[in-house]
Amino acid sequence: MTTETRTTCPYCGVGCGVIATRHDDGSVTVKGDPDHPSNYGRLCSKGSALGETLDMDGRLLYPEINGDRASWDSALDIVAEKFLSSIREHGPDSVAFYLSGQSLTEDYYVANKLMKGFIGSANVDTNSRLCMASSVAGHRRAFGSDTVPGIYEDLELADLIVLTGSNLAWCHPVIYQRIAAAKTARPHMKIVVIDPRRTMTCDIADMHLGIKPDADVALFNGLLAHLARSPAFNAAYVAAYTEGFDDALAAAKEQNATTLSSITGLSWEELTAFFELFERTEKVVTCYSQGVNQSMSGTDKVNAIINCHFATGRIGRPGMGPFSLTGQPNAMGGREVGGLANMLAAHLALENEDHRRLVQDFWKAPVMATRAGLKAVDMFQAVADGRIKALWIMSTNPVVSLPEADNVKAALAACPFVVVSDIQKNTDTAAFADVLLPALGWGEKDGTVTNSERRISRQRAFLAEPGEAMADWRQLAEVGRRIGFESAFAWEDASEVFSEHAALSALENNGTRDFDIGAHAAISKNGFDALTPFQWPQPANKPPVETRFFAEGGFYTPNRKGRFIAVRQQAHEIEPAYPFTLNTGRIRDQWHTMTRTGKSARLSQHIAEPFCEINPADAAELGVAPASLVKIESPHGTNIVRALVTPRQRRGSIFMPMHWTAQFASSARADVLVKAKVDPHSGQPALKQAGVSLKPFAAGAYGFAVTAEKPEHLENVPYWALARADSGWRIELGFDEPVEDWGAWCRNAFGLSGDAEIIGYTDRQKGVARLAFFEGEKLLAALYVATEPVEVSRNWAVAQLGKHHGNTRTRFAIAAGRPGQDQPDPGAIVCSCFSIGINQITSAIEAGHATVEAIGECTKAGTNCGSCRSEIRGMIHEHRLPAAAE
Repeated sequence: MTTETRTTCPYCGVGCGVIATRHDDGSVTVKGDPDHPSNYGRLCSKGSALGETLDMDGRLLYPEINGDRASWDSALDIVAEKFLSSIREHGPDSVAFYLSGQSLTEDYYVANKLMKGFIGSANVDTNSRLCMASSVAGHRRAFGSDTVPGIYEDLELADLIVLTGSNLAWCHPVIYQRIAAAKTARPHMKIVVIDPRRTMTCDIADMHLGIKPDADVALFNGLLAHLARSPAFNAAYVAAYTEGFDDALAAAKEQNATTLSSITGLSWEELTAFFELFERTEKVVTCYSQGVNQSMSGTDKVNAIINCHFATGRIGRPGMGPFSLTGQPNAMGGREVGGLANMLAAHLALENEDHRRLVQDFWKAPVMATRAGLKAVDMFQAVADGRIKALWIMSTNPVVSLPEADNVKAALAACPFVVVSDIQKNTDTAAFADVLLPALGWGEKDGTVTNSERRISRQRAFLAEPGEAMADWRQLAEVGRRIGFESAFAWEDASEVFSEHAALSALENNGTRDFDIGAHAAISKNGFDALTPFQWPQPANKPPVETRFFAEGGFYTPNRKGRFIAVRQQAHEIEPAYPFTLNTGRIRDQWHTMTRTGKSARLSQHIAEPFCEINPADAAELGVAPASLVKIESPHGTNIVRALVTPRQRRGSIFMPMHWTAQFASSARADVLVKAKVDPHSGQPALKQAGVSLKPFAAGAYGFAVTAEKPEHLENVPYWALARADSGWRIELGFDEPVEDWGAWCRNAFGLSGDAEIIGYTDRQKGVARLAFFEGEKLLAALYVATEPVEVSRNWAVAQLGKHHGNTRTRFAIAAGRPGQDQPDPGAIVCSCFSIGINQITSAIEAGHATVEAIGECTKAGTNCGSCRSEIRGMIHEHRLPAAAE
């Protein structure tokens, strides 16, 4: 008997509805929920592959104390004891919680209640600090509250969409597809992409502004100065609903045309074209994400954008407004309950005495934090210098994701007491835990999340709780009880936590705060189970509506006026020893530190190893060949990754994904390279501004391997990168020098017995080896070595792991790394949803299929999530160029 459960995707902030179907054999398949208003049935490649990530491989199933299995009572007792003893000896600020935007709202709520109201410290922060804090700070400065004014529908109603610091096609694919569909339906819609890289999002752009890194304040100040003297200036809106315009305009006018062009790297013609397009288009939405937020001036960038919408009155009306695209599935939900160290629950202000009293009385809390706690970067610096003695980390991997990640690693190693709650036992961070607590994962936990448009949706459990795993909120509540607050943490289930959260949001509100979900304050368990997606605010005794904010003022400042903020461009200084600007970010098919997506072989087909994008001119100057290995260095660390030489990248900048960890690569934790510089207003680190050097890595030999079992002995290889494959693993390798005996090396590295049959050859003079190992008809491993990056049919070789090989011809084909004529090679995968490779798409193009739609009809590529459509269009374009020259 199959069962269907409506739930919500656990990846980005789009908040897509998912229907999970559990089959009789225990397998799970997923599809988009056609009734969910965020995605209307669409899913991206990651969401489509969710069912492939639900296995027990590597799962943490039981509590552990110092590496030994323990009971829950023992583990929770020691957590309570260590935290209490630290508080008694060193004060409440000697302990801290570090949470995650992948936590549910109920988890966040309990953590904040425990820390801020019962321990009495505000040392509770979240990895959302790394992605959304500047947006929060900008909202609060301009609006008086952390309010996203618009809704997703605005993206379909707009006549101009400005995408700045957002590779929407890869990072928010379903929103990208909604916009692409709207543009097809309304061809007059214009799209501008502002990004130092020519990303896949540019596929639908009418204009790409290849801005210099971190020059957004100058650009939007230039736009403000232009708008102020144009017919688009809305003097009535500015006078009635805002303040501070004169100061903001004076700051904007400090740069002239010459300096603006120099700072941004854009020609005056490009700037004028953008300014005039913005000016003459009434319905304009400006979307921004990490490229804006992850900067030392991230908050100023946010306010520079909002200033332009204030000046034109283009806010809070259909198809208009600034729009912050949230990075994580529940960064918004965390903000609603005070998940950041400088906030209180229910969008109340920690610095406001009346707000603190309100929350303390509601919670019946014995104490209340009176000042902001330590933000993420400062928190781990406090761990390093000994101020924090006990730290609890939930559902996140700061040894990979925080700047100066090696310093974070050293800090955790020296911390007297570290608790880690996670679903996986072996993460870079879990290695430093004194106590490991098994958490519930997606499909097992129950609660709510809030997406970028303020829409609250349910995540529902449809799988049994594995082993002894426990919900994060329950773990926290159990510790709260153990430190003496039984009644305050006595919820029976997540619905009761949500109900309390909703009641607090309505307390003494009456429209004075933006966040109010009082309509659900008395929700029952059955009502919670049946809860359908809704958008806040939803006060009690009022019908639910789709809400936009600020079209007619009504800001949450003391005088109810929106605030223009005077901002100025900061200098972007380059150290001569580290001349390249490193931009870190996401790729299409992976999520954060790969604890989930790394389990899916399909999601590793598109990009299977860490890389850096480098401009061809920079590569030529440095002697970096395409597909070779490069060493990237900063004062804080070193990475070795594959070089992707591409004109998409601006000169002087490189791009590296932030996903790879020590579990998947030898030296590719990108944030090892990043200095712990933060925005002074938000505390958000500048993860896109690191100064680095780059040079070729002089590999004595390159290798590629496939293995049936995960290799365990790669510790002496300077470059390796693992990825899941169907029936095994694929490994990229780089050696300082050739190995004397490649066969013996394989047996040791891949754990092969001496009885394994070996075929192939080694040519030491040419530096080539081709070896395959068999047990009966099963391929155990194959290794391909060359002095240059290995040319081998990778996806074909991977596919051989799951096949029977009973004759000599097929065995030698594996050793050669070349399929026979009867085994076509799909080539590098372009479409992850249907595993369609570059060779298949090229064949379809050569057969006369000249549009993306035609390729889709022929191969199915691009017909599901659509994230690969821009790549397919690029292949069609490249095919046309040589044809046109003939």
